[in-house]
Amino acid sequence: MKNILIIDDEEIVRMSCERALQVEGFHTGVASGGREGLDMLEKEPYDLVLLDLKMPDMDGMEVLGKIRASWPDIKVIMISGYSTVDTAVKALRSGAVNFIQKPFAPDTLFSAINEVFDKKD
Repeated sequence: MKNILIIDDEEIVRMSCERALQVEGFHTGVASGGREGLDMLEKEPYDLVLLDLKMPDMDGMEVLGKIRASWPDIKVIMISGYSTVDTAVKALRSGAVNFIQKPFAPDTLFSAINEVFDKKD
């Protein structure tokens, strides 16, 4: 079973992602901000992080950098409702494996996740 951490300051995004992922058999963790998410990564191994770009406590790009430095094997999919082509390119160049624009359908999420795990396995 794959472990996926959802880091997003929007409760509805966390809840809907968590619910959809659990139905598909994934183990999930949820964090409402970057610092909380990094603390969770210290305590439990995760295979993938769904990471919001804009959060009040810590910017998603900063969190991405910390994940890449401390846990280089963890894959990160950035999610944002405020993205531009430039921010998507910057996230991908900084180590994210994909970038999903909010709002997104479950099919879009699962497609991105399956692509990550198909490449990894």
